[in-house]
Amino acid sequence: MDATNGNGGASKYITLVSKDGFEFVVLREASLCSDYIRGMLRNNMTEARTGRCELQDINGVILEKVVEYFHYWYKYKDREDVPDMEIPVENCLELVVAADYLGMDSKPH
Repeated sequence: MDATNGNGGASKYITLVSKDGFEFVVLREASLCSDYIRGMLRNNMTEARTGRCELQDINGVILEKVVEYFHYWYKYKDREDVPDMEIPVENCLELVVAADYLGMDSKPH
């Protein structure tokens, strides 16, 4: 499957797949806050061509929260007065590990 928009350009959306098979459609530009995903979507990588990134180290519950953060980041990236994002305490450790894995601990892009 080709992830182009019909005009030869990249699709506006990508699909992230968790290790347990859950799929999340994400605004491509929102996902670029992750160094790891940005790397997958570059050049001639399979993920860049298909628009599908399989994340074998992240389960669906955690990936759902990561995707929520991608859209949160995208919505508020140019604002200073940003509301808090709800994060369940029981998921904090796994979210920190996922953020590190995805390269989301570096400076904003």
